[in-house]
Amino acid sequence: MISFASDYIAGAHPEIIKRLTETNLESLPGYGTDEYCDSAKEKIKKAVGVEGAEVEFLVGGTQTNAVIISTMLHDYEGVIAAKTGHISVHEAGAIEYSGHEVLELPQKDGKLQAKDIESYLEVFYADDSYEHMTQPGMVYISHPTEYGTLYSKAELTDISEVCKKYNIPLFLDGARLGYGLMSRSTDVTLHDIAKLCDVFYIGGTKVGALCGEAVVFTKGNKPKHFLTSIKRRGALLAKGRLLGIQFDTLFTDNLYFNISEHAIEMAEKLKEIIASHNIKFFIDSPTNQQFVILEDGQLEKLQKEVVYSFWEKYDETHTVIRLATSWSTTIEDLNAIDKALEACL
Repeated sequence: MISFASDYIAGAHPEIIKRLTETNLESLPGYGTDEYCDSAKEKIKKAVGVEGAEVEFLVGGTQTNAVIISTMLHDYEGVIAAKTGHISVHEAGAIEYSGHEVLELPQKDGKLQAKDIESYLEVFYADDSYEHMTQPGMVYISHPTEYGTLYSKAELTDISEVCKKYNIPLFLDGARLGYGLMSRSTDVTLHDIAKLCDVFYIGGTKVGALCGEAVVFTKGNKPKHFLTSIKRRGALLAKGRLLGIQFDTLFTDNLYFNISEHAIEMAEKLKEIIASHNIKFFIDSPTNQQFVILEDGQLEKLQKEVVYSFWEKYDETHTVIRLATSWSTTIEDLNAIDKALEACL
């Protein structure tokens, strides 16, 4: 069996395992106060191009989304997100569990549109009874989106301008950020994201790390006593060194970007294989997640050889599945799925 189920099916990139092993017996202070966390933060600040950026490490994506949203919002505020957004669909109500409502808006190819956000805010504040409603206090987007699509620099700028107009922060979920940055179709850089967003995170779990995400505040807007809030929400790792060493490694010699570029190269080859079998794409994704439509009988054959992710039903007899590449995807994997697709059609 070969797996294209997700981009975190393997443990961690060998360089990370190597560094964790090399530093294993070092006695270091806990909770992110060690030298490796400090070093990683400095490297990330340099990478994002904001000397005064504030960086913190959390254990995983869901925890990071919940901590950022719950600490930056007032208790009467909710967060605007696409109906297909990760916090709307795949986080088991973690945001609502924190006491905040997810305010869902329509999406186009997985993305929010600036005009829809502005229209929502205009209508909200035109309502004389808005004090009796959940107030929009943040805009959440992910880049790449749940459908592997990307915001252009113009789209990101437009959304940022709307947020500035209404004085609410723009939060970018970067769980798969590396794949967005290295896509052949993007015009958005890490510097652009740091400039246009109020807070974002650089995903490690899905981009070569065992676990961990690096949260970046770029406007001097890190909530007070943020570390305390992280711990209070159960997202602070006592052995913070594990996160620091991983991110220090990822941001040494461009490893983070090289890992991501490899996954994109593998995804482009995967797209060629899929197209060669005349399989229909559900959406045109320029990143490492590919969504295809197969007849249910074909899937029964495919699942004997390939592990994939169910995405949604397309119709009564067809299903959308996701195939994802990562740092660990090999040419041998692609050759194997090529044969498996040929056999199931």
